[in-house]
Amino acid sequence: MPTVTAMRSLLLLGLLAAVRLAAGPVDEMTQAANSFLAALTEEQRAVAAFEFGADERENWHFIPKERKGVTVGSLKPAQQNLAFALLSTGLSPRGFNKAATIMSLEQILQEIEGPNRRFPRDPQLYHISIFGKPDAKGTWGWRYEGHHMSFNFTVVDGKFAAGTPTFLGTNPAEVRTGPRKGLRVLAAEEDLARSLMESLSPEQRKTAVILAAAPDDILTVASRRAEIGEPKGIAYSELSPEQRNTLDAIVYEYVGRLRGELAADDMLKIQKAGRDTIRFGWAGSLERGKAHYYRVHGPTFLLEYDNTQNDANHVHAVWRDFTNDFGRDLLGEHLKKDHSGK
Repeated sequence: MPTVTAMRSLLLLGLLAAVRLAAGPVDEMTQAANSFLAALTEEQRAVAAFEFGADERENWHFIPKERKGVTVGSLKPAQQNLAFALLSTGLSPRGFNKAATIMSLEQILQEIEGPNRRFPRDPQLYHISIFGKPDAKGTWGWRYEGHHMSFNFTVVDGKFAAGTPTFLGTNPAEVRTGPRKGLRVLAAEEDLARSLMESLSPEQRKTAVILAAAPDDILTVASRRAEIGEPKGIAYSELSPEQRNTLDAIVYEYVGRLRGELAADDMLKIQKAGRDTIRFGWAGSLERGKAHYYRVHGPTFLLEYDNTQNDANHVHAVWRDFTNDFGRDLLGEHLKKDHSGK
């Protein structure tokens, strides 16, 4: 039976092979975005479409608030199907399943909280925004966002530039009553990190625990740039091979929200930057059902997870790229090229 490391290598090779065998993500996104826009009325298109350089492109969030973009609920069934088709071009099957299930939790939350809210809980209160003209050789982007979900994609000069920031959240984190009792959409995000903590020796835990009490939320919230200071916690190089495998699995649980070839590119970027300095930090209780937080901080990326609100039954989990959120790396190269005249 292959080792976990061998299986991971085979998976990565398989993902890279998919790049060569399948239609490219930019082509699929372009076709899906143009099909979606073409199906909208003129009034709907005016709400959904923005200039690529609009400030709105980086105005992302994950809380109930006023948002721009056309809502799923305002679309006819055929238009909704095209919106879901666009979302599927950016996500893995696992990522799409998580997203769809998180949207469905809004109905459960509405039943728990009641109707008297400024922003109702609504599985169709999710917004689709297109930035710039979708073109397989151009520069443009798109966002699919609402309560507890934000996916941001950027294409620069026909190259896929970024799929971050990526945020998923769940409230309730575990459905505790009704026909869906026991449902935990982001179970792996918690269970893998808890497994890693439980595997640490007492000395390792002293390094891994960065705060006694968990913060009230992810520390980067919905900032346009992920800034969190120096890495804290236990380093990848200080872990055993088995513990490293678990940490790799945590990282891939976040990266793997995106479709295979995009996830493979992110994993290769992480490998090239060096794994040894990646740090895992934990805060709060190790007792299941109690408030806790963790983060994984590498040279190029950050993932944060927090479960403190609503009696520790409310998860926020985000994936950030320090230099390339919203495609800033490739956009920088694009601007240099334009200004240099080359």
